[in-house]
Amino acid sequence: MANAATNLHPIFDRVLPRADKEARLGQRGQVVWLYGLSGSGKSTLAIALERRLHAEGFATQLLDGDNIRTGLNRGLGFSDADRAENIRRIAEVAKLHAHAGLVTLCSFITPLRSLRALAREIIGPADLLEVYVKASFATCAQRDPKGLYAKAAAGGVGQFTGKDSAFEEPSLAALGAPAPEAAEAGTLLIDTEAAPPEACLAQLHAAVLPRVRLR
Repeated sequence: MANAATNLHPIFDRVLPRADKEARLGQRGQVVWLYGLSGSGKSTLAIALERRLHAEGFATQLLDGDNIRTGLNRGLGFSDADRAENIRRIAEVAKLHAHAGLVTLCSFITPLRSLRALAREIIGPADLLEVYVKASFATCAQRDPKGLYAKAAAGGVGQFTGKDSAFEEPSLAALGAPAPEAAEAGTLLIDTEAAPPEACLAQLHAAVLPRVRLR
């Protein structure tokens, strides 16, 4: 039997160009990927940013971890292989949205450098702003907006990130550092312990706006 891939005939060269879509929308497609521990404030920031950009006339799409796992990625677990497949699918969808000219906001824990590298490879660095939403495990456990930390402490949540499963902070080293540190040097750091929500949103908005405006 012939390999199924030999029967595929992509039409990328014939579809409406991305530039035409961006010109119609009056914006540049971009993926803003927020990651950090559960409870760090990723979804809160993504929701607030989308509302602000929408009010300013931008066309947006928000992809959130729990929403995606109840639909597109329903059935995936939290093994290393399933986490990688989760991120791969999300990154491919985000890439499609960016090529359609949308400002796509992604809110996912994305705990490992290898997973962030996977998303970066699929989306491409020119279309991707990585945002580390930082808060300590203790602070996130104190906030515990979904009750997950309490469940994890009682043994009711397996492979819980930061407890049973590792979370690798990005290296913010100089660009000359060895990979993978160099690849994450451009990460935007938003510390939700150090600043109130309004200031965190302002910092994120200031970083995103120049990337989505058509020059």
